[in-house]
Amino acid sequence: MLKEQLREIGKIQVSMLAKRLEDKNMDLALSDAALDFLAEVGYDPVYGARPLKRAIQKELETKIAKAILRGEFHNGDTIFVDVELERLSFKKAG
Repeated sequence: MLKEQLREIGKIQVSMLAKRLEDKNMDLALSDAALDFLAEVGYDPVYGARPLKRAIQKELETKIAKAILRGEFHNGDTIFVDVELERLSFKKAG
């Protein structure tokens, strides 16, 4: 499977998370590097893109949920996701 195809599948999965965040009055923005990171972590040569959904849950959804519970993000915030030191980073978009 091509990297671009994985990114497109990842975008679809991430858009579902973004929709849920919109319901909580928050926006989600990912850098190209973050999408590439998720595509890489969520790809398996045998299973293709099947592990991608789990990777998005583990690397994105769970970490965002914990950050919200810690009070790092609030209603009206835009959460910007990028890659720093070979892992995802989460910041308020300014």
